[in-house]
Amino acid sequence: MFAFTVLYKANFNFLMFPAVSCTALPPERMRRGGTGGPAPRATQQPARRAEVNMAAKATVTGGGRLLDSIRKWYYNAAGFNKLGLMRDDTLHEDDDVKEALKRLPEHLYNERVFRIKRALDLSLKHQILPKDQWVKYEEDHPYLEPYLKEVIRERKEREAWNKK
Repeated sequence: MFAFTVLYKANFNFLMFPAVSCTALPPERMRRGGTGGPAPRATQQPARRAEVNMAAKATVTGGGRLLDSIRKWYYNAAGFNKLGLMRDDTLHEDDDVKEALKRLPEHLYNERVFRIKRALDLSLKHQILPKDQWVKYEEDHPYLEPYLKEVIRERKEREAWNKK
């Protein structure tokens, strides 16, 4: 149970950046045996390097199904979707988010308020929604993000203007 708690509270920011790639093994250990041993012969080395470079390029550009499945797992493990919340409903409300909320259309704002009130009610009752009402990873869209980006851009522009 302790290991799960540590894993659950870990920082998973790397899941949001699919362009980041790392290799776990040095190139000489990435051959078929995988156990190390003597380095490959000089005649085999160029082919091995090409395989390693191709594999690295695939993970950097595509993101891959593995990373997507990890994102889905983490989305479900976070638990806010079981209360009917979307990811943008869980943002910390600083000045930028408050300004973006003021700019939301009325129907989006009302939907957000409904989801938050329902989640608070379920939380007080120590219950979750039935599984068919959970917000799915594919259905969660960033409804607040365009407004938030605009607010942040305007704030940075205002700060740059005030520096002059």
